[in-house]
Amino acid sequence: MYRSTIVKSLMDKNYSIIRKTSSYKILVPTHCQQQHNRFSSPGLLGKVQEMVGDGVGVEPITRILFCGPYFPASHNYTREYLQSHPFMQVDDVAFDDIPDVIGNYDICIIKNMRLNSDLISRTKRMKLIMQYGVGIEGVDINAATQHGIKVARIPSDVTGNATSCAEMAIYLMLGLLRKQYEMQIAVKQKKLGEPIGDTLLGKTIFIMGFGNIGIHLAKRLHPFGVKILATKRSWALPLQNSHEVETSYVGNATYDDLVDEKGGREDILKFASRADIVACCLAMNSETAGIVNENFISSMKKGALLINIARGGLLDYDAILHHLKSGHLGGLGIDVAWTEPFDPDDAILKFPNVIITPHVAGVTEYSYRQMAKVVGDVALQLHTGKSLTGIEIVN
Repeated sequence: MYRSTIVKSLMDKNYSIIRKTSSYKILVPTHCQQQHNRFSSPGLLGKVQEMVGDGVGVEPITRILFCGPYFPASHNYTREYLQSHPFMQVDDVAFDDIPDVIGNYDICIIKNMRLNSDLISRTKRMKLIMQYGVGIEGVDINAATQHGIKVARIPSDVTGNATSCAEMAIYLMLGLLRKQYEMQIAVKQKKLGEPIGDTLLGKTIFIMGFGNIGIHLAKRLHPFGVKILATKRSWALPLQNSHEVETSYVGNATYDDLVDEKGGREDILKFASRADIVACCLAMNSETAGIVNENFISSMKKGALLINIARGGLLDYDAILHHLKSGHLGGLGIDVAWTEPFDPDDAILKFPNVIITPHVAGVTEYSYRQMAKVVGDVALQLHTGKSLTGIEIVN
């Protein structure tokens, strides 16, 4: 069927124009226009684009797949950023539909989807798999490499993501110290002057994992009058020569300006035993999975607080539940959980000294707008064959 015949037949069926690609226009039914903005392929629009998108004078479409419905601002903001580029298509696709459509896409934004070797083997035109953030532990990087697909994360220091996560860690600390749950009860019972809370002043805080988030957390904690212990795989790289903090801070700064005592993995139990608050900021991998286990929590001070803004799998669920029941763990503040979304009826959430937030540490207007720009710019670079910038490619 010739291109003109396709267009004519669509016009005859009360189709209206919603997208223009170079000299040709892509059409969908009038009653389906609202659906297009949510999910346009592999439905009618995707099929029509495939029929007319390869002809002479027609600019090809670069298709971006956002996996699943969660973190909706990621695909909404990216779609908004690219709305003036008709050759860019942004789709958010239900998890169950992804195996059937992943072959139609050039870029995949995984969010909390696990992209295993089976899914990757279904790709046909994929050039880039990336996270809307930093965590790529759900991607089979070896499989992606074998299929010639690049895997990347967005550095957290340049988008405000690390700052947002650091602020959330402090929010959780303060919420536990000031007894957020008991305060809500006191308001309902019309009480005044109780409960008696605590302050960050004079506390010793162990930041486990001193990457971008750990650095931003240390910066923001210092004015509270705390002592900071921190562990990092390697302290060899001078802070002023790294890209781990924004330029306005770097100057002549060193790690000594931020950390009172530095250590490595061999020091985590020693630091845990001295800390009033442990903040888990580690990357998730085979070495760190379950690192906060029975032995670790037993090493902590009785009544110490535990904060996790990294990945739920860093904490051993059974050990956490046991030490909350015994009272050894003074409080738990988590933005991430073992399974997500987390069961609101889980036993851990029955304790008054537990605060959970729905994986929103990095979800702020500033950081998500910045990351949408990074994703959009990378998609445009890929479309035009330019070098990819603003991301960290790991393979």
